[in-house]
Amino acid sequence: RMQARLLLVFCVVTLLLVALIGRLIYIMQTDGERYAKQVLSRQTYVRGVLPYKRGEILDRNGTVLARSELRYRLILDPENLLLNSDKIPTTIAALNEYYGIEAEKINTILNDSPNSRYKILLDNLQLSEVEDFKELLKKESKDVKSLWFEEKYVRAYPYDTLASDLLGFTSADNKGYWGIEEYYNDELNGINGKEFGYYDSSLNIERIIKKAQHGNTIVSTIDINAQRIIQKHIREFNEEFGSKNIGILVMDPNNGDIIAMASNEEYNLNSPRDLKGVYTEEELSSMTLEEKIEAMNRLWKNDVISSGFEPGSTFKPFTVAIALEEALVSRNSTFLCDGGEYVGGWEIRCSSRYGHGEISLAETLIKSCNDAMMQMAAMEGRDMFYKYQKYFSFGQRTGVDLPGEESGIITALDNLNASELATASFGQTFNVTMLQMVAGYASLVNGGYYYQPRVVKEILNDKNATVKKIDPLLIRRTVSEETSEFIQEAMYQTVELGTAKHAKVEGYTIGGKTGTAEKFPRNMGTYVVSFLGAAPAINPEMVIYVVVDEPQNVPRQDDSSIATKLTSRVMNELLPALGIYPEGEIDYLLGEEVTNQDEEDQSGDIETGSEDDHGDTHIDPADDSQDEDSQDEDSQDEDS
Repeated sequence: RMQARLLLVFCVVTLLLVALIGRLIYIMQTDGERYAKQVLSRQTYVRGVLPYKRGEILDRNGTVLARSELRYRLILDPENLLLNSDKIPTTIAALNEYYGIEAEKINTILNDSPNSRYKILLDNLQLSEVEDFKELLKKESKDVKSLWFEEKYVRAYPYDTLASDLLGFTSADNKGYWGIEEYYNDELNGINGKEFGYYDSSLNIERIIKKAQHGNTIVSTIDINAQRIIQKHIREFNEEFGSKNIGILVMDPNNGDIIAMASNEEYNLNSPRDLKGVYTEEELSSMTLEEKIEAMNRLWKNDVISSGFEPGSTFKPFTVAIALEEALVSRNSTFLCDGGEYVGGWEIRCSSRYGHGEISLAETLIKSCNDAMMQMAAMEGRDMFYKYQKYFSFGQRTGVDLPGEESGIITALDNLNASELATASFGQTFNVTMLQMVAGYASLVNGGYYYQPRVVKEILNDKNATVKKIDPLLIRRTVSEETSEFIQEAMYQTVELGTAKHAKVEGYTIGGKTGTAEKFPRNMGTYVVSFLGAAPAINPEMVIYVVVDEPQNVPRQDDSSIATKLTSRVMNELLPALGIYPEGEIDYLLGEEVTNQDEEDQSGDIETGSEDDHGDTHIDPADDSQDEDSQDEDSQDEDS
């Protein structure tokens, strides 16, 4: 009896299950879509992220140098469209009408990816290309299903190659590389937003949006007009003559603002990995991937802050300033130049083989006398000389807000022997960067105030409200006001009467010093020529440094007039663009008289024979019988 009852229960349960299964099958066949929609309407969805807008980079006057432009993607939800199968024809027709998308492409996506919720149909659409279709989606949402637009931002540089060394560029994921883009990457970037929600009973998307937080805007110290001028003259010089590299740096000496900075290795910021404009098709086809990567890194490198070289005679104002500051010499001091000094077992010659004779302190700079520099360095001693090199930030980074800055190389105190000290006094046997020289020289001519160089002065939010104001940072006092005044006046006379006279600009007072440095390996005839100066000469508003590395198609590379003439052409356009206007000449000569006869006597040195013009400085073992064919000063010093 018990078994019969159990069998009866089993049969009843089985029949009920069969009936239930049958009912479910019936419901699925007759009304399954309605129930599926009810289930889906209780499901939430999260659709990716809403991208933030990377902040802009502006020049000092508000001109946009880098911006993020809004673009759109057209997205299809294949699974949702299949659930609205009756809307497939109207949806396909709309896509074909507005964007020319063929029905075959949509059908392929639906067949191959029926469970996908996200397929990109079109990318990088501009606003004008989406406005009409957006209106269609609003008006005919019942007939056109499962489509929406997703926003994205694309980094754009309106001026292509302009300020490429300063700006840098970004990758597709908004990561900055080089320049301001890298250094201020965290400020420029924002926080992505999110979009999430649910499907209603009609399978329409109900969206909930958490807005993105956009990045901050960077206001730089760069002047776009000044930047355009220096890059134009670099290109023109290379087209006319050619060089291995050229660097031009312009700074405001009174606050450390970098106004313009460029080298001849410019590249298009909108396509930074494109080497076609730098190498020929044959060269590119023969390069390996590693060689191309190396070439791109060389192209992107900012040589103005990352490459070291010997400054040559542009360092001489520093040697004179040290001696003045320590009261080892005065304005009225005189020096006897007999053509060279015997130092550390070597005869180190001056640019004037037979000597400049008795000259004043100002004339040591005007005539670029190495002999006098060595005498002053001997007075200063290695401890004092090394200390002041550190004061002027040689051998250490300046702290500029750009990535990739190098510290340069100065001789360690323990290794600064007598001959090293002597040659260092006129800018040999140690390496500097262009930025170090400009920052240090700015302190010599602005009253003695060393400001940390900077390329950014303000940070704004996306509402243009100030987030952070970056004030000029005074690091230290390098020299006194009196020393600074003397250097300003002496540099003016160096341009008016001395080795830098090709740097003159009509109507302006220009002060500055030329430099010539023979590169390693020595005796190969390769030189770096330069000019470091300021305008106006007294109380300057601008410091400029022009460095030409291995000028080509010129009679001789060791002619500093190559740099001074280029500087003159640059300043002729640059000064008015910066609002610096002609002021005439200064009617005094440092309380010293430099006679026309003196100028005539040294005319050979000034025109073609100075150390700056030909790098014609020698160091020889103590042997008076040696002739002018002996090795140059740098080569011998290295050997010693």
